[in-house]
Amino acid sequence: MVKRVGSKIRKSRHKLKKSISEKSRIRIRSFLQSFNKGERVALKADSTYSKGQYFLRFHGKTGKVAGKQGDCYLVNIKDLNKKKTVIVHPVHLKKVD
Repeated sequence: MVKRVGSKIRKSRHKLKKSISEKSRIRIRSFLQSFNKGERVALKADSTYSKGQYFLRFHGKTGKVAGKQGDCYLVNIKDLNKKKTVIVHPVHLKKVD
């Protein structure tokens, strides 16, 4: 097997870029937001908070909340033809109507 080079956020300069007005600012309401089981959410990584961040292959995907695990949520998404469960902190989730 070949050894993996780099970290999980390697080559993500443009993907995690924030606008100047949002830079280095974490909103408290994003920490305190809650989701119900079955609710649709979008995965949008917040680069200022790295805990509970998913692998960036799933950036921009939408899925359904399957449950809660500690402070994080279990989100079911579809990656190509496979269903996967991702553990995500609420900072990195946005509600989809």
